[in-house]
Amino acid sequence: MARTIDSLWFVAQLRPQGLLQAQTHLQRQNIVSFSPQILSNTTRAGVQREVRKPLFPGYLFVSFDPRTPGWSAINSTRGISRLILNDPRRPQPLPDALMAGLIARCDASGLISTGDDLSVGDRIRVLSGPFADLVTTIETLSGSERIGILIDLMGRKVRTSMPRTQIEKLE
Repeated sequence: MARTIDSLWFVAQLRPQGLLQAQTHLQRQNIVSFSPQILSNTTRAGVQREVRKPLFPGYLFVSFDPRTPGWSAINSTRGISRLILNDPRRPQPLPDALMAGLIARCDASGLISTGDDLSVGDRIRVLSGPFADLVTTIETLSGSERIGILIDLMGRKVRTSMPRTQIEKLE
């Protein structure tokens, strides 16, 4: 089933190693799920390679309409521990802007784009975290997941790095 931005999205907590099992069983129930992934470098037996890893390990986004009966069956789906809800009688969906942003940054297979268009010296805006809305420039590109930036913090220049997923390039 295709992911759509205009759907209502919720978060499910997974059982240990339950991602694939949960996705399979949700698909059988005609429930759309979404697990954004990133490429990560790992080394095994001296060989370095890129592997796909969930952006939010242990969690899965699920789309359903809480006005229709039967959605609570998600809690008993194999691989899922529970739906994360403030009020189980009236589930509140995640903000549309959050899900629209996540879905837009992923390709058809759920892999988040790495921002290959970034280069040293580009002006960027930090999207989240303690430095949200900070505008600065890229100082280094370290690997496929992180970028190095220079921040003016209380009159001192401080070097730090952050995930590419937390920034946007300014034109």
